[in-house]
Amino acid sequence: MILSCQNISKAFNEQPVLAGVSFHIEDHEKAAIVGINGAGKTTLLRIIVGEQTPDEGQVTLAKGKTLGYLAQNQDVNSESSIYDELLSVKSDIIAMEERIRQMELSMKQLSGHELEDLMEAYSRLTHSFEFAGGYTYKSEIAGVLKGLGFDEEEFTKQISTLSGGQKTRVALGRLLLLKPDLIILDEPTNHLDLNSIAWLETYLLNYKGAVLIVSHDRYFLDRIAGKIIEIDQTKATSFIGNYSDYAVKKEQLRTAALNAYLKQQQEIKHQEQVIEKLKSFNREKSIKRAESREKMLNKIEVLDKPATARTDIHMTLTPRCTSGNDVLHIEGLAKSFGHKELFSDIGMDIKRGEHVAIIGDNGTGKTTILKIINGLIEADAGKITLGTNVHIGYYDQEHHVLHMEKTLFEEISDEYPYLNNTEIRSTLAAFLFTGDDVYKQIDHLSGGERGRLSLAKLMLSESNFLILDEPTNHLDITSKEILEDALNAYEGTVLYVSHDRYFINRTASRILDLTGGQLIGYLGNYDYYLEKKDALESALLNKSSSSAASCQKEASASSESKLDWQNKKEMQAKERKKENDLKKCENTIAALEAELKELESEMALPENATNVVKLQELTAQQEDLNTKLLSLYDQWETLVSD
Repeated sequence: MILSCQNISKAFNEQPVLAGVSFHIEDHEKAAIVGINGAGKTTLLRIIVGEQTPDEGQVTLAKGKTLGYLAQNQDVNSESSIYDELLSVKSDIIAMEERIRQMELSMKQLSGHELEDLMEAYSRLTHSFEFAGGYTYKSEIAGVLKGLGFDEEEFTKQISTLSGGQKTRVALGRLLLLKPDLIILDEPTNHLDLNSIAWLETYLLNYKGAVLIVSHDRYFLDRIAGKIIEIDQTKATSFIGNYSDYAVKKEQLRTAALNAYLKQQQEIKHQEQVIEKLKSFNREKSIKRAESREKMLNKIEVLDKPATARTDIHMTLTPRCTSGNDVLHIEGLAKSFGHKELFSDIGMDIKRGEHVAIIGDNGTGKTTILKIINGLIEADAGKITLGTNVHIGYYDQEHHVLHMEKTLFEEISDEYPYLNNTEIRSTLAAFLFTGDDVYKQIDHLSGGERGRLSLAKLMLSESNFLILDEPTNHLDITSKEILEDALNAYEGTVLYVSHDRYFINRTASRILDLTGGQLIGYLGNYDYYLEKKDALESALLNKSSSSAASCQKEASASSESKLDWQNKKEMQAKERKKENDLKKCENTIAALEAELKELESEMALPENATNVVKLQELTAQQEDLNTKLLSLYDQWETLVSD
């Protein structure tokens, strides 16, 4: 065991946040802490790393073990470059390397015993240097930086010039290179794109130490966690398995607890009715029996009603009217900022009822496409056509649709003047804004609060085409699930940008991957995209450059749909060839096996058994057939396993 938390309790302003929280982390274990926003997850991490003191309880780190902590936001103010900041982690190795160079120079000056002693020390030091990764540390640093989404040309950037998200990525890279026995990460995927998250997953899965994570990224938790620690109503409960396992077990426990509560309530009600009936008889014996039952009823330990699945956010999205079948048509779209071209000559078509997710690396232009569609910025080239009766509802991750100088109440009432006070308060209450909260100025809200307010406006818009930019940012897991359910029940059309793979899996019917300045389409959710991406890329690479260039020009208006068709045709052709080869192989095997059986019958004939020449001839034929069969069996196994 590397970490033990025993009876941790913490309150703020006499309001309990954690009460009697206990759990432990084993060596090499990968665990995650989950819970709604405000449950106390980050507070617990700060107590574990010593940044806060618990009111009660004890945190114990195993003797001689080290831990590293990455908070959600990093205020790294350094004049060092990104590469030099990570290089500083390897100062011990660099010092060894300098000492080795000094020894090599000194060898030229020495002889005899002094040289022998130096050579022995040199041998020990080079062995330590190699064991510490001295010959690979530079490539290791470059690999971590690239894995976290930094290009080589960015390695020399000064940290003081970076954004908050970039600084957090630098801090994460530094922590990974330190390789503590226990890594503690608070929302590590917030500032990473999909490729970087996938890289981090692989890194942590192969990490030799223990890992403790707080995250709302359910796909990430499914890949990484072997234990889930749930913080719910100040208490902690541990579940073995990943997030999906936890969700199933949690629902089973909730159902069992609710059934037990309802059964007991039914029995209590039944006993109360019996007692009331016995008393109504107004006989000495019946009254005594009633009193006896009352005593038994008073001794029952009444179960508390279990907390039901949280439904704080009540999302109901209803289109005001039905759009035409063609919702959006884009052709020849291009955008550059200065000398940097984001994309050129891209196109897409979206039909009524589709749920389309745009994915891609950070900086490829996903949000820019949404802003162009909404008229917030101008395209350099291209044509955008909205279909008949299309009404857009836009959710902006930067919340430009909100007016910072207004209060929450004013934001809703000014946008929807036909709503009365009660209706406005009810809407805001559904998104956790109650009492005097409705008179807060929007400028004073947190990112998560602004996100909830934007969703409240979206709910009231009655739009039939929702365009969402990172809608799950700042939402806890339960709120994400409520939003997912609302979108899945939504009868309109949805186009969104997201790096939340679990959210994409649950809500997308089609994915557009913005890569290399082009959109590549996949007819399915995120799991389907992963399955087909490699096959599609291989198919495209195998085409001649001239053919690819002409196809790209022809498909500029609807590139992603044609690539879908192309991928499907190539996969079908490959599958047909495999089936034909397999059938041919199986038929040949059957023929040879029949021939071999006839040969064995011929060898068993009495006249052949005594004819040495004939027997040698038949044996040679048998060996030849067996050799051919072995080769065919190998071929069949290869075809089946492909």
